[in-house]
Amino acid sequence: MATPSFHVSMTLVILTLLSLNKEVSTTTYQIAYSCSNTLTFTPNSTYQSNLYQLLSFLSTNATREDGFYNTTVGQNASNLVYGLFLCRGDLTTQNCQECVATATQDVINQCPIEKEAVIWYEECMIRYSDQSFFSTLNTMLKIYVPSRKNISDPDQFYKLLMLTMNESVSQVANASTGAKKFATKEANFMGSQILYTLEQCTPDISNSDCIICIRDAISVLPICCSGLQGARVLLPSCRIRYEIYPFYRMLNARTSPPMPAIIPPPPPGKRSILLLTIIPIVALISVSAVLFIMIYYFLCRRARKEYNAIHKENGSLQFDFATVEAATAKFSDDNKLGAGGFGEVYKGTLPNKQEVAVKRLSKRSGQGEGEFKNEIELVAKLHHKNLVRLLGFCLEGEEKILIYEFVPNKSLDYFLYDPQRQGQLDWSKRYKIIKGIARGILYLHEDSRLRIIHRDLKSSNVLLDGDMNPKISDFGLAKLFETDQTRGHTRRIAGTLGYMPPEYAIRGQFSVKSDVYSFGVLILEILSGNKINSFYQSDGGRNLLSYAWKHWSDGTPLELLDLTLRDSYSAKEFMKCLQIGLLCVQEDPARRPTIASIVLMLNKSRSVIFPSLQQPAYCSGTHQNMPLESVNETPMTDVSPR
Repeated sequence: MATPSFHVSMTLVILTLLSLNKEVSTTTYQIAYSCSNTLTFTPNSTYQSNLYQLLSFLSTNATREDGFYNTTVGQNASNLVYGLFLCRGDLTTQNCQECVATATQDVINQCPIEKEAVIWYEECMIRYSDQSFFSTLNTMLKIYVPSRKNISDPDQFYKLLMLTMNESVSQVANASTGAKKFATKEANFMGSQILYTLEQCTPDISNSDCIICIRDAISVLPICCSGLQGARVLLPSCRIRYEIYPFYRMLNARTSPPMPAIIPPPPPGKRSILLLTIIPIVALISVSAVLFIMIYYFLCRRARKEYNAIHKENGSLQFDFATVEAATAKFSDDNKLGAGGFGEVYKGTLPNKQEVAVKRLSKRSGQGEGEFKNEIELVAKLHHKNLVRLLGFCLEGEEKILIYEFVPNKSLDYFLYDPQRQGQLDWSKRYKIIKGIARGILYLHEDSRLRIIHRDLKSSNVLLDGDMNPKISDFGLAKLFETDQTRGHTRRIAGTLGYMPPEYAIRGQFSVKSDVYSFGVLILEILSGNKINSFYQSDGGRNLLSYAWKHWSDGTPLELLDLTLRDSYSAKEFMKCLQIGLLCVQEDPARRPTIASIVLMLNKSRSVIFPSLQQPAYCSGTHQNMPLESVNETPMTDVSPR
C-alpha cells in the first residue's frame, strides 16, 4: 500500500516543480530601450495626452491572438502619435498582455518627454513615434546583447548557427497575411548539446523587407558575438536570438505522449517476484525524474538570475565589486591616481595581471545613474587609438564604477600647468597631442557608426599613454546624434565653464561645433601652457581667449607661446595652430571650422589659407555677464543623458 501513495506524492512534486519553472520562464525582463532625446514634447501638451491614450490602446489590445497591434492617436499632424506592440510568437495571450502592460508603464519612465521610443523585453516590444513608421523597414538602429560564456569548438558552432538561422529566414518572411512572422528551429551540436534559434519580424512589413531585416541582424553576429553561447540582436522591425538552452515554448514538440508498450501478463507464481522487481524500478525512475527536474529548475533559475544581473546594464562588461576591490587593494590611497568632479580614480590590477584605471564615482557626484549608463553605452561601442578604451563596469548598491585601460602618463593638465613638468612636453609632443585629439574628435563626429558630441572636452579629460599619445576620456556627458542630425538642445547645462561655447552656456544649444569650440580652447592652452581662467586685467585680457586675440591683433603672437618652448617650437606649426585655435572659438558657430577641415589643416605640410578671423567669444561686451575668471572645474549636474 505504500507504493501507490509514494507515486502520487512524486507526481505532486513534479507538477509543483513544473509550475514553478513555468513562472520563472514567463517573467517579464527588459532587455534594452532607445529614445531620441532631441525630439521632445512639452509636458502636459496635447501630444503627451495622445501618447498616453495610445499606450492605453496598446495595453488593452494585447489579448489579440496574433500578438501584434498598431494604431494612431491624434487629430492633426502636429500631435499625431503612431504606435505598435509585438509579442514573441510563442507567447500565450496572457503572457503577451502582461508584457505589454509592463512595457507601456516602463517606457514613460525611460523616455519621459521623447517623441520617439522603442523598448524591448524578452517577451515583447513596443514602439511609438510622431512620424508614421507602419509597414516601413528600419535597420538603422541595431542593439546586440551577447552572452558572457564561450562555446566549445566555435568554428563548427558558427557554421551550424549560420546554417540554422538562414534556413529559417524564408519561413519567417513567407508567412501569410495576418499571420505571425515568427519561427524557431533547433539543431544538434556536439552530441547532447542543442542549438535553439528564434527569428521574428513585425507582421506589417513586406516579406522582402523581413528577409532584409533578418539577414541584416544575422550579419551582426560575427562582429558582436562570435564564439559565444548565445546572443540577441534587436531592431525596430525584427529580432533574432540563439542559445544552447530552450528559451521559448516548444511549439513543434509532440503534445501527446507515445503509446505505452503492451506487457504480457506474468506466468503464474512469478507475479509477486515481478512486483518486487517493478516497484523499486518505478521508485528509482520517479526519484530520478524528480532530481532531474529539480536540477533543471535550479539551473533555469540561476541562468535567469545571471541574465537579470548582466543585462540590466549592458551585458558582458560587468565586474563584481569584490573583484574591483581586490584589484585596487580596497581603493587604497597608494593606488589613487587622482580625483575629479565625479569621483576618484585608482590604479588596479586584475586577476589576469592586466593593469586598469578604476573610476569610482562619488555618491554625492553630479553623475547619476543616467550619466553612468550613458558612459557605458557610448564608450563600449567606440574603438579608436585616440579614445580611452572602456573594459567594464560595476554597479552594486550605491557603487558605480567604471574600469578603463590604464594610461600611464595621467592627464594632459598634469603636465601642462605644472612648471616642473611643462618641459617634458616639447613642441613635437604638443603638436602630436593636438593632432591626436583632432583625430579622436573626428572619429566621434564622423567616422564611427554613431555620431557623438562629447560636451566636456578639457585638458583633464585628455589622457596620455606611455608615448604621450592623447586619449580622450570621460563620456559621462556625451550626447548621441542621428547620423544626419546637426544640433540639439537641453534645458540643463552641463560641462565646465570656459570650455563651453556661448550658445550652449546661455541657450542650451549644442552641436558638433560645441566640441570644436572646446578644442579651440584646448589648443590655446597647449600653446601657452596656461589655463583658460588664469589671466587678469594686467595681462591685457580678461581670459586666455581675449589675451590671445590681443596679441594676434597687435601682431605679437609669439607673446602667447609657452616660455619652455622658445628653443624647440616650429614657427610655421605654431602659427597654424594659433589660427586654428582662434577659428574654433569664433562666437558664431557657422564660422567655426568642422573637425574634418581642422584635421586636414593640421596634416598639410604646405601653408594653409585661413578664413578671416573675428573677435572670439567672450571677448566683446556681449557676454560680460559670464566672467570666466570664476570658472568652477566641477561639472554642473545634468540629468538629461539617458
